[in-house]
Amino acid sequence: MPFAAPRDAAVIDIGSNSVRLVVYRLEGRAIWTVFNEKVLAGLGRDLGDGGRLNPEGVAQTLAALKRFRAVLEAVKPAETFIAATAAVREAKDGAAFVEQIKAETGFATRVLSGEEEARYAALGVLAGAPDATGVVGDLGGASLELVRLETTGAGLGVTLPLGPFSLGLSEGFDLEKVRRLCAQRLAPAAQAFRTDVFHAVGGAWRNLALLHMRLAGYPLHVVHQYSIGRAEALDAARLVAHQSKSSLDRIEGMSKKRSETLPYAAVVLEQLIESLDLKRIEISAYGVREGLLFEAMPPGVRRLDPLVEGCASLGARQGVADELGAALDAWLAPALAQLPPCFDQRDPVLASAACRLADLGARLHPDHRADLVFEQVLRAPIAGQTHAERAFLAAATFARHATAFTPPELDVLERLLSPGRLKRARAVGAAIRLGCDLSGRSAPLLARSRLAIDKGDLLLAAEPGYADLLLGEQTAKRAGALATILGLKLKITAL
Repeated sequence: MPFAAPRDAAVIDIGSNSVRLVVYRLEGRAIWTVFNEKVLAGLGRDLGDGGRLNPEGVAQTLAALKRFRAVLEAVKPAETFIAATAAVREAKDGAAFVEQIKAETGFATRVLSGEEEARYAALGVLAGAPDATGVVGDLGGASLELVRLETTGAGLGVTLPLGPFSLGLSEGFDLEKVRRLCAQRLAPAAQAFRTDVFHAVGGAWRNLALLHMRLAGYPLHVVHQYSIGRAEALDAARLVAHQSKSSLDRIEGMSKKRSETLPYAAVVLEQLIESLDLKRIEISAYGVREGLLFEAMPPGVRRLDPLVEGCASLGARQGVADELGAALDAWLAPALAQLPPCFDQRDPVLASAACRLADLGARLHPDHRADLVFEQVLRAPIAGQTHAERAFLAAATFARHATAFTPPELDVLERLLSPGRLKRARAVGAAIRLGCDLSGRSAPLLARSRLAIDKGDLLLAAEPGYADLLLGEQTAKRAGALATILGLKLKITAL
């Protein structure tokens, strides 16, 4: 599929706790955040005290929206989505506030119903992890949206008054009272949403995940698709719930307003784990905003793999040979298919993604490109990959550019990958290096050669008339390195 022309899209999300503008660069299925600004306005802070929007929050939100308007007038995105969620939806003066927004900023705001908010949160999770199943939980300032994810997409959804503002934030945190309210409000929905895997959406839960990473000494501070087992998640939630506000304020990077709401999010998570019998928590950095973008994509684009497309987009931005990735993928596939599985059905996807990154270091200094591409791939904001898959691609990309396997964070790789998976990553990288050097990074010339595995042999061959491709010390060196990693005997021959 030809590389899609990039375009910008903006989302303004008027939530119960924060109001945010995010500008995205869309390159087909790839979604890149290029600008992100939020204000913790606390619009829904007073919902439990008469059901009206917080006056200070209204003023802060309007000021933020006026600034966002100035930014958008300069950026001129192709599309702009403006959505308000629980606070505006539930407040007695919500409709009047929507009119005020229109009068003072010109923005026409769509107020999402609870069911719509749940569905868009689910679509956002699917935008970032297409194979996700289980239950999505999107925790905002005033509400929690739960929606089932089936193999066919988003299913049953419900909204519950379980955000911090609905649990008595203005009265001060009372652990036992908050636990009791959570249990009561979850009880009617618990049976319908029991699941093994819970996809957590929302800033409070992302902060909980970052805190868990610090406590666990986890080496990769990438929150998207960070996975926490039941016991560890319960321990972390209970730890946070018992912390004083001053203790939470001292956590590096924790804002005062976020530390106020974090204990409530921790109790909600604790009650969800117990009520829904959760076995694993997966954090999603994608949610309602990305769900709005995902729904607006053409169906054919939505069906593409976000990891492969994201890697293709990143490679195209920094590479020089546009057709190289797809050509390498086709060239390597027959040989790699003969190897035992490492990631089950994901092996071909990971190989395709690694091939799309083959040219990533083309514009970098040769003495440093292996280290630089490793760091970039390990932490690139590309969706559709687990942390183990991130490590695999980073290792493969390093091996594509270096003979000696000495990546800058070998300890991270060894924590996230089994020895077998790490060896496979090195093999994929070495194979890509062979293909690039053999062909001079020319897709048409690469197609004139063949790479295959036959029992204990690694076969490198060329079509009639192209035998000269196989000559040279470097070709033999690259092919020999790949054969050694795979434990095979090298045979170079003309077809």
